[in-house]
Amino acid sequence: MTLTSSFSAAHALVIQGVREPVHGHDWQVEATFSGSELDEDGMLCDFHALEKLLAGIISPFQTSDLNAADAFRHQNPSAELVARHIGTSLVDGLPEGISLVRLSVTEAPGCRAAWMPRPESDSRT
Repeated sequence: MTLTSSFSAAHALVIQGVREPVHGHDWQVEATFSGSELDEDGMLCDFHALEKLLAGIISPFQTSDLNAADAFRHQNPSAELVARHIGTSLVDGLPEGISLVRLSVTEAPGCRAAWMPRPESDSRT
């Protein structure tokens, strides 16, 4: 099961000690989930429940500067760290029996970062 979503946000990375200008992206988010059992309706999980969870995680980033977001206040809001933040937040809120397999964010066409939880960090399966 895979969900996609998006948000628009700006950021400015510090790369080798030099801060780049603030610039915006239309970030694309893709989350892939798995589980070993289907429910009585033949579904792994209601898509809407996972969409609501994902929306709650990314909605604070919509039209914001990621450098000012609490999640990135003391670190570079790189695509890798954005993916890790969204991924770990998803893992923390998943229903019993559902696992996050992979979370990726695309900040620009051709520029994608992915995060995958360590098996021991997701004890929900």
